[in-house]
Amino acid sequence: MRVVVYTKPGCHLCEDACEVVGSVCAELDKAWTSQDITGDRELMDKWAEYVPVILVDGKVHDWFRVQPERLRAALNAGRPIVSSGRLVRRRRRAASGDDN
Repeated sequence: MRVVVYTKPGCHLCEDACEVVGSVCAELDKAWTSQDITGDRELMDKWAEYVPVILVDGKVHDWFRVQPERLRAALNAGRPIVSSGRLVRRRRRAASGDDN
């Protein structure tokens, strides 16, 4: 699968993420699946506090919320776009010319 969404039952963010992922993947004709992590101790230990976790080609793309445009870009580019809030802020500052 190109895209996997780690989920837990009863998680409204997981439902929202699956809806976005499903829509973007359908638009781009890409395969995706969701995986309930509650039956896997290792996945629960690693990701329970971060679901939904979205993986693209086996690498973490995002968690909590899915930005459709970022997911679309990652799938079109053929590789995931991984970012953190800190990295995004640095990029924005660099683009604006503000070094602080």
